[in-house]
Amino acid sequence: MQTFSKPVAETVASALAQRKAQLASAAVVSFAGALLVNSRRRQAAADQKKNDLHLHSRNEAVERVLLPFSQQSIQKPPKTLLAITSQETIRQHKRFFKPVDTLQKVGVNKEFIRQLKAIAKIIMPSFKTKEFLLIVLHSIFLVLRTWLSVVVARLDGRIVKNLVAANGRAFALSLVEWFAIAIPATYTNSMIRYLQSKLSIGFRTRLTRYVHDLYLDDKNAFYRIINLDNRIQGADQFITTDIAKFCDTLASLYSNLAKPLLDTVIFNYQLTKSIGMAGMVGLFVNYMVTARLLRAVTPSFGKLAAIEAKLEGDFRGAHTRLITNAEEIAFYNGADLEHSILEKTYMRLIKHINSIYKIRITYNMFEDFLIKYVWSAFGLGMCAIPVFLPEWAGTVIPVKAGDSPESSRTRGFITNKRLMISLSDAGGRMMYSYKELAELAGYTSRVYNLLSVLHSLHANEFQSSENPDAQYSLDNIQGKIIANYNGIEFKQAPIVTPAPGNERGGEMLVKDLNVSVKPGEHLLITGPNGVGKTAVARVISGLWPLFSGCLAKPGTDDIFYIPQRPYLSIGSLRDQVIYPHSHEDMLREGRTDKELLEILNVVHLAYIPDREGGWETKKEWKDVFSGGEKQRIGMARMFYHQPKFAVLDECTSAVSTDVEGLMYNHAKDTGITLITISHRPALFRYHQHLLRLTGDHGAWEMETIGTKEQQLSLEKEIQALQGQLKEVETMRTRLQAIDTELSLKV
Repeated sequence: MQTFSKPVAETVASALAQRKAQLASAAVVSFAGALLVNSRRRQAAADQKKNDLHLHSRNEAVERVLLPFSQQSIQKPPKTLLAITSQETIRQHKRFFKPVDTLQKVGVNKEFIRQLKAIAKIIMPSFKTKEFLLIVLHSIFLVLRTWLSVVVARLDGRIVKNLVAANGRAFALSLVEWFAIAIPATYTNSMIRYLQSKLSIGFRTRLTRYVHDLYLDDKNAFYRIINLDNRIQGADQFITTDIAKFCDTLASLYSNLAKPLLDTVIFNYQLTKSIGMAGMVGLFVNYMVTARLLRAVTPSFGKLAAIEAKLEGDFRGAHTRLITNAEEIAFYNGADLEHSILEKTYMRLIKHINSIYKIRITYNMFEDFLIKYVWSAFGLGMCAIPVFLPEWAGTVIPVKAGDSPESSRTRGFITNKRLMISLSDAGGRMMYSYKELAELAGYTSRVYNLLSVLHSLHANEFQSSENPDAQYSLDNIQGKIIANYNGIEFKQAPIVTPAPGNERGGEMLVKDLNVSVKPGEHLLITGPNGVGKTAVARVISGLWPLFSGCLAKPGTDDIFYIPQRPYLSIGSLRDQVIYPHSHEDMLREGRTDKELLEILNVVHLAYIPDREGGWETKKEWKDVFSGGEKQRIGMARMFYHQPKFAVLDECTSAVSTDVEGLMYNHAKDTGITLITISHRPALFRYHQHLLRLTGDHGAWEMETIGTKEQQLSLEKEIQALQGQLKEVETMRTRLQAIDTELSLKV
């Protein structure tokens, strides 16, 4: 056993004691730390639980408080800027919007005045509107600015008079008065610009609301204007850009005409007292000669503006088409061709704009020479009449006590000059306004044409087909439609292509169709491409007119249409399922998100809400969903709305057969009568009747699936397939012979 000396032993013992103390201290600290951590964890858990309970109770309280308001907001529609245009108003306005004569020259003429008066009935229907109040306020400020101009002209004369007379005190007081009048003057100018902008917005709001009520009416005018009529190309350009330019130009023109006219009257009155009637006659002659000269050389700015607006619409439409079909163009590698199309469209626009600029160079030079220089020189001569020819003026410039004749003449000359400059400016603005008036005529023509076409489409008046050999024409529609019928029935009803200007316009696709579909009798429509399968659905939905015969169909709420390309709207995930309902409509009917989830489960899309982040998620859904998901969303909409009848146009072509069968069985179980357009033989089992469109001069065949006729048809098809199978051995032998010949040649 090893032994240590006493000092060494004491040292070792001391070190061991210190080490034990450190370990004990560390253990205590560690234990205390653990207790502290556990305590904090328990406290955090308790706080979290408390917060959760508080949040839950707060949410319940918020729901209790807000539920009455939410229910009230559901019961009451949201406040809108303007009420919906009544059908009676539209009917009364129809007589003001006659069809446009395309040969009529666009310009400042009687036709322009008539069109502007017709549009005025929309933008300001009565004297009790906000727009009329804005015009009154605007007019008041225009009068105020004219009065301030007269005051400033007199003050300007006094300032120069005091300067010439070397009257320092009067000069300083005049400057103080100048700054004092600057406050109402600047406020007046700002209010005039503000009221002009408000007036433009008011006009645009009323006109846009009126157009929307016609464009999105119950007769689907937005579809008709594109597919059934060729008078309007690019309706979006008319509604967004042309209406805005029309309202801006009209509002600014009122300011640019009303103020100069008022200035002309008041300033002429003031100048008459200074320069006499002889000077006023000279000014009047100057106005008349200038106006005639400018009108003689003014180009057709109205026609140029209308052409520019059309070319702008073409350029915008080319970009819209590129965005809409971006994926297809990318697959075809068509960027180079689309690039050339955009460049050509843009260059046509720029070429026209450059031609307008070239026309304006000469016109603006002549206009500025007359108004700025000829008028200024003539005005200075008129201002000199009281000085050199006081007998012509009929008055002598008064000389006040203490003023020299020079200062009095200076005051009179400066005042008259200021009035003359203001009068010249007013006359110049009236002359310039003629150009704006011509441009307004162009915008008026386009807006009036849009309203005229929408009114005619609303009244079921279409542009006639350009095909002179067509058997049917849009101006001779004699078909009878019976609504709210418990079924779908065609009687001697031809299906005709209505597109005007199309080489197939007026062509009969299906001849004298006689089909009856009762509740529970599911119908399958089949046939080659281009024979009119989708056309039947378009006639049922009312998109295409019924030229003759009779069609009886259910009401709008009892029939639902699912196109091959499902439309995905702007909005949340919930909005995609319930379209065309809004969330407010859904809540009003007592529907819940749980019910929507059950519907998605039927179409095998129950994973979508979790994947996309919930029902409130908003995305560009056409880029999110796959082709099959889009079509299943369309089927989910049908299950949500629960119609009595549903027209399905190749709406499950991207869906697997098993899921397709489950959806069809569920639709039948829920009492929906199906009218399906498809090429899939697998869908035969879900229908009782088969409408086969052969494409042979409008021929068609109606069969009952499972009958002898249908079995014979299937047997014929089987025999044809068996005949092809018999040729397989012959073809295989020929293939081997070809291979042998090729091997020998090698």
